[in-house]
Amino acid sequence: MTTAQEPRDYPFSAASGLHLDPTFAHLRATEPVSRVRLPYGGDAWLVTSHEDIKTVFTDPRFSRFEAFGKECPRPNPEVRTGPPTIIDLDPPHHTRLRKLVNKAFTARQTELLRPRVEQVVTELLDRMEEKGSPADLLESLAYPLPMTVICELLGVPLEDRDKFHEWSDAMVAITSVSPQESEQAFADVMAYIANLVEERRRTPSDDMLGMLVAARDEGDKLSEEELVLFGVTLLIGGYETTANQIGNFAYTLFTHPDQLHRLLTEPDILDTAIEELSRYCPLLSEAGNVPRIAMADLELGGVRIREGDAVFIELNSANRDDKVFPQADQLDLGRTHNPHFGFGHGAHHCVGAQLAKVEMRAAIGALTSRFPKIRLAVPAQDVPWKDERRLRGAFALPVEW
Repeated sequence: MTTAQEPRDYPFSAASGLHLDPTFAHLRATEPVSRVRLPYGGDAWLVTSHEDIKTVFTDPRFSRFEAFGKECPRPNPEVRTGPPTIIDLDPPHHTRLRKLVNKAFTARQTELLRPRVEQVVTELLDRMEEKGSPADLLESLAYPLPMTVICELLGVPLEDRDKFHEWSDAMVAITSVSPQESEQAFADVMAYIANLVEERRRTPSDDMLGMLVAARDEGDKLSEEELVLFGVTLLIGGYETTANQIGNFAYTLFTHPDQLHRLLTEPDILDTAIEELSRYCPLLSEAGNVPRIAMADLELGGVRIREGDAVFIELNSANRDDKVFPQADQLDLGRTHNPHFGFGHGAHHCVGAQLAKVEMRAAIGALTSRFPKIRLAVPAQDVPWKDERRLRGAFALPVEW
């Protein structure tokens, strides 16, 4: 059993497009639990293998809450402050909130949204076709689809949606905006959603925020602060992640013409294609992880973790683990065994995962069937990517058909 290692500087390199640093593959093979030195707060453990990351997800001795608001090792200068959201909590507090919010995210509720999602996609593609080729696929489809869906779910008026985009963009920035600007964006969206919650208290509605206001379990219900914080979580999880991944999926298909051709000729593999794209396309930047704190001495991957140690999990690396995904660095839209971590795992599996998949399927399915000759309008190397963001995505995705 290993108890100490010489730490490597982490992140190993700046996240660039959808490229993964080859150090992750090396570590999976040689040191799946390795010691790293973060830019702020000192040393931590980095977990890169699928098996060990699954353990961290499910072992209650790893706490997310213990890292919240603390001077622990971290890739970014600011320490997160303010009230914790559902993603920052551990059981039993997380379990209680999850049980309540799940009432608004049942499979039935999500399936009821499918016709509206498909209608929005059709309207957006109609508009894109009317304007003509070339077009920016992000501006035409990837951004407005999840923004429309999440704002309709929350009951956000059409005229306020640009504000949501600005707030969301500032909240996922690392250095492109100041910590003060990011904090102000968080405060602004908190205040906005608090007003929406107050309106739902006065006038009940059947939108998702209204359902969350009404959700109860054996006399328990969400507090005002919990409602507002979950609204903020929905904004980031329901808009920013899905928007970036729709663009990332499209770019990946355009740069893998054999797989795009397969999807065009075998449209019935769309469901497995979305799962494979969720595995293959990295979403978090390497510096975007949230640490967990070990609550006891334990062994992980043959390494002794001490109580109080910070542990980072690298989901992008886990999704390229050859021990779980044969030929993991190859995109295979027909891959059927696909236990990826694109939406997390265990208690913290994304509550809106099914809704995100409905949007992704609708967007990619309609795009490829309606525009079978669609392709990048610029060389792949000329696509501009966002830097210094917690989430990976392009600034623009010029396409022609």
